[in-house]
Order: sequence, then C-alpha cells, then structure tokens
Amino acid sequence: MRVAVAGGTGSVGRHVVASLAGANHEPVVLTGSCGVDLITGVGLDEALCGVGAVVDVGNVSTVSRRASVAFFSTSTQNLLEAGRRNGVAHHVALSIVGIDLVGSGYYAGKLAQEELVLTGPVPATVLRTTQFHEFAGQLLTRTRGPLAVVPRMRVQPIAACEVGQALAELAVTGPAGRVADLAGPDVHDLHELARQFLQASQSSRRVLAVRLPGTAGRAMARGALLPTRPGPRGQQSFKEWLAGWLDDSCSGNTPIHQH
Repeated sequence: MRVAVAGGTGSVGRHVVASLAGANHEPVVLTGSCGVDLITGVGLDEALCGVGAVVDVGNVSTVSRRASVAFFSTSTQNLLEAGRRNGVAHHVALSIVGIDLVGSGYYAGKLAQEELVLTGPVPATVLRTTQFHEFAGQLLTRTRGPLAVVPRMRVQPIAACEVGQALAELAVTGPAGRVADLAGPDVHDLHELARQFLQASQSSRRVLAVRLPGTAGRAMARGALLPTRPGPRGQQSFKEWLAGWLDDSCSGNTPIHQH
C-alpha cells in the first residue's frame, strides 16, 4: 500500500516511514522539498495520487492558541479534502493524551484537528499518545544559563519509534475512530527527567521545577496528561532511551535535541 506521511522527516514521522518500508509498504513523504505545502495545499493532489492512507504527524512549534488552531485546522482540512478528491480510504492523525483536560493554546489546535478528522470526509483514526522521551531535553533548549526552569508535570513518556510503529500499523489496518491511548511504561516527574538528561549530558546546569500559573499549570502538575484508562503501553523506559541517546550522541549519529 502507498501511505503518505505528513511530517515524515520529523522525530516521529521518520519512524512511521521506516516502519512502513520495513513492512513492504510504500511511504510517500509529504515535505516542502518534495513540492508539497500543507498550508497552501500546493502539490497535495499530485502527492496523494494512488495513496491508500495518510498519516498526519505534522507539527508547529508555538504556544499561541491562534497560531496552533490556524496551523492544524488549515493543514488538516487541506489533507482531508485532497484525500477525498484522490480516493484516500483512511486518514490517521497523531494527537496527545489529556489535551481536553488542559487548556493550553497549543492543545486547542490539536483538539480542533481531532474534531476535523473524526467528522471529516475521509474515514479516520486518531491515536493519542503521551509525551516522547525527547520532551525533557527539548524543554532544556528553551532556556539558557546555569539554571533550567522546568514546569512541574507528571508524565508517562514513550519512545518515538514505538509511536511511529503504532501509527504505521494503524494506517494499514483500516479506520477505527478514536483508539485507546498509547503511553510509555512508567510515570515520572518531568523535572526529574530533566535532571537525568543534564547529568547524562555532563552539564553543570541545575533544574528549577516551577508550577505553571493558572488552571493549565495545576492540571499538568496533578497528572492531567496521564492516561486515565487501560491501553497499550510502550516497552522502552526513559532510562533505556537515555542510554541509547548518549551512545548515539557520543558517536555523532544523533543530534542532541530532536524535534
């Protein structure tokens, strides 16, 4: 099966592509370098010709509600309409556990995306997952200096490669609506993971854990981003992922921070 992957060069998308190829499917990466623009829709019809399923792991880096809703609404509508025109039989979207319980601007965009996908013209599947193991390291790049400020947050992180494999399997098994949430094997405090990351990086920076203001901060601190029902769980722990990341970064094979 030909499967298009929006965001197919990112930290999750590349694993979707690899999983599809390893299962003898034909991944089609939707990127600007291939002449595809998710926001304008340019190149989508040509790219989706003969495609049986679409996996959307496209993303935007913003905390603005307006920017997030605009990006996810526009890109999702364009993918769905192009999919309808070209006979795509299945649309798979990646989302985030707990976004309906935390009122952040970025999550508003993901909620808008979910609604469009589940009510759209192409039969669909939505998979919510918890944060990736890379999340703690990514947060550390947002501040400079000897003190790293990290929000108080309960997380159950999962390996991006396991998310990619799950999305690839869902894409070729047919529409299923909102499926069970996928999470990592263990619950952690985010600031403790940040400390482990800095220690592994041999950094002298110190971590300051702070609760974000407002209802969103309270919700994240008490575990609103954790799964609330039984469901599939990843196998790779944060400790195992960190050991692998350290080996790869020392050999020069992996960038320190992945997005």
